[in-house]
Amino acid sequence: MTATAERRVERRGFVQALTSVCVRYVERFMPDPYLFAVILTAIVVALVALLVRGATPTGVLKAWYGGVWGPQNIFTFAFQMVLILVTGYTLAEAPAVKRGIVHVAGKPKNQVQGALLCFGVSAALSLLNWGLGLVAGALLARQVAKRFTDSHFGYLTATGFMGYIVWTQGLSSSIALANTDGTSPINVIHKITGMTVPLSLTVFQPYNWMAVIAVIVLVGIAIWRMEPKEVLQPDPAVFDEEPEPPAPTGKRTFAEWLENLWILNVVVFAAGITYFVLSGFALNISSMIMLFTVTSALLHGTPIRFIRAFSGAAKVSGPLLLQYPLYGGIVGLLGYLPAGSGKALQAVLAEALVRGADQYTLPFLTFLGSVVISLFVPSGGGHWAVQGPIAVDSALAIGQHSPTYLGLISMSVGDGEAVANMIQPFWLLPVLAIAKLNVRQVMGFTVIAFLIGFAVSSTAVLLAPHFL
Repeated sequence: MTATAERRVERRGFVQALTSVCVRYVERFMPDPYLFAVILTAIVVALVALLVRGATPTGVLKAWYGGVWGPQNIFTFAFQMVLILVTGYTLAEAPAVKRGIVHVAGKPKNQVQGALLCFGVSAALSLLNWGLGLVAGALLARQVAKRFTDSHFGYLTATGFMGYIVWTQGLSSSIALANTDGTSPINVIHKITGMTVPLSLTVFQPYNWMAVIAVIVLVGIAIWRMEPKEVLQPDPAVFDEEPEPPAPTGKRTFAEWLENLWILNVVVFAAGITYFVLSGFALNISSMIMLFTVTSALLHGTPIRFIRAFSGAAKVSGPLLLQYPLYGGIVGLLGYLPAGSGKALQAVLAEALVRGADQYTLPFLTFLGSVVISLFVPSGGGHWAVQGPIAVDSALAIGQHSPTYLGLISMSVGDGEAVANMIQPFWLLPVLAIAKLNVRQVMGFTVIAFLIGFAVSSTAVLLAPHFL
């Protein structure tokens, strides 16, 4: 046993023992994420049969088809989410940013410091842009593992993903951004009340940023204490990079000249920034995609380098593209309402979870409902479209009409979604693609982050109504 391994055994405590249990059971029972989505679909079908009055096999099949390919599909929103991921990855792969990642990865002196670095960078960037934070944590874990050959790559990758737990509390929160835009199809508050809710009443509220600080501190302590004694080396293919195309030996053609004309990327960047200024610095899903696209173009230098980086980044989105239709079908099933029946499954579940709530308990019960529903709809905006109407109507029913309170309700849904991501493998897929790991090698560690996030967020939404 090496001296490093001996130190790890000596430091073994409650958190490390709990983590070992979580890892062991996840490895035993967690199926492939695609099969996980199939199993969830079967569970929803069973719930529809049990709880939705008048449901028929034909109706269930049509509802599922409608959610996947029908007029109510989620392809537009899904494409936006994929673009945020791909543009974030493209930005992280820009030469200047990549050199920064390699430089930062050289600072830790051991595995724990490397893990804390992965988590801290991922959390900070997730608060700025969830796509950037999601992939940067994985890319940094890859560089840290390259330095420490006796490390556990699953542990490092998991800590990079744990930073993602705060994304709905940051500037790229799809729910908070939708609240600011009266034209957004998922601005539930505006559809019901005609009001928009600015970021000052959601992500910049004290209950939100204090919860962010608490989660970061407590998860950081857990990461320090959960260091595994085992070694898991990465697949050598993880470090393979796309070879640079050979430089032309003869005179450049007109097409090659255009492909290397850096001024085109500068013009694209200037146009995007100008529009952002003219729009009044409006932050929404589309503007975030635009900002990271034009910034990536600028930092990659020439158009052809940007195109190749974007194409490489798009490969990471493959698992999402495979599973989004299944989750779209689940959304369709949740909204299935047979003719002449009472309520759809989504309404039955959401109402059951907030029944008997008052102004002090509604945010907490909404948060609990969000954790449950996120297992079936693991997308902040798509999830808000499902649970939001029930949550907002419940707030109005108890006389809570203020934008501040409705903002808290929306953040309760967002917090539940973010916490549930630590045990729902949907958004872990691109990280696994980057690291070339399977879900069982990573998710056992993230269960601890779920427990911490659940405790902190539930406490925050319980206390927040008393101080609004």
